[in-house]
Amino acid sequence: MNQNWINNPNLASIDTAKQQMLQSLASQGAGKGSQELMPFLMMAMKQTRQKGMSFTPEEMNLIIDVMKSGKSPAETAHIDKILNLLKMMKA
Repeated sequence: MNQNWINNPNLASIDTAKQQMLQSLASQGAGKGSQELMPFLMMAMKQTRQKGMSFTPEEMNLIIDVMKSGKSPAETAHIDKILNLLKMMKA
């Protein structure tokens, strides 16, 4: 997982504490392969809830858009697939 997206100026509107949480998660997720990504994201969501943090739908869309920028169509499709699986699991 590339951490460069976390420094994107488009994320400046997100609360500082949330930015710090994202930075921490990006560091923890660095180097995770696609097989490790889903369990990692599930753990990250749990940690975020335990810390009493939540992201608005607008913040999530912004984060996802920034994460996808500069990615290949295959990488973007993979991100979309994981997000869809997460949505199905939450429902």
